Amino acid sequence: MTYQNILFDVTDAIARLTLNRPDRLNSFNVAMHGEVREVLAGLQTGSQARVLVITGAGRGFCAGQDLGDRAIAPGGAAADLGESIEKYYKPLIMTLRNLPIPVVCAVNGVAAGAGANIALACDLVIATRSASFIQAFSKLGLVPDSGGTWFLPRLVGTARALGLALLGDKLSADQAAQWGLIWRCVEDAEFTGVVDALARQLAAAPTKGLVRTKQAIYESWGRSLEEQLDIERDYQRELGHTADYAEGVAAFSQKRTPQFKGN
Repeated sequence: MTYQNILFDVTDAIARLTLNRPDRLNSFNVAMHGEVREVLAGLQTGSQARVLVITGAGRGFCAGQDLGDRAIAPGGAAADLGESIEKYYKPLIMTLRNLPIPVVCAVNGVAAGAGANIALACDLVIATRSASFIQAFSKLGLVPDSGGTWFLPRLVGTARALGLALLGDKLSADQAAQWGLIWRCVEDAEFTGVVDALARQLAAAPTKGLVRTKQAIYESWGRSLEEQLDIERDYQRELGHTADYAEGVAAFSQKRTPQFKGN
């Protein structure tokens, strides 16, 4: 399909979603929310994609909410900011977190406000060295949304989470990687090649095993060690009956590269 605010393509089991409002630093308006929601819904039901890569067009990844969009901005039809969170951002974050494939966020420039936290909702975040992350909410008298108050302390600890949230200072991609906020920071010139290689690696991997792995890790925060051991047991029992597990064992025994099908 042709979209007005995003680009979307699925090739060789790799889905690529590009936020495409470069003149507005790919900030979200209602129309973009609708297009992204449609794409993600398709990936939940019957898609051939085995990995999703999200990035931004132009010089930035995403500046969060477009404050010029009167449908969401203060004073508009949805002047209650909580309503816009409930209607647009909460479903977006939860869908990204629960997609049945790995999600890679390729941060090609500034990721600010909700844009930063949309990136953190993805499974692996890789950024150019020139990229940066800004929790801009404090500059507007707001609280970090789109999961920011949940992601930040879990990724970098309470002290750094408070510093980022209360001060709203720019955090370089290199520092973000050192702190464990993101997976990796790479040189700008190497960025496209590194992202493509990562996407191909994940698309060729045993998808069900990857999905259960991320589920086990994400959900571990609410469990005791004993409960987590039980979950690991249950997932191993399930995955031990998959075709990909059989292929992995056969390939190991035969000293060849496995050909996983994602099932």
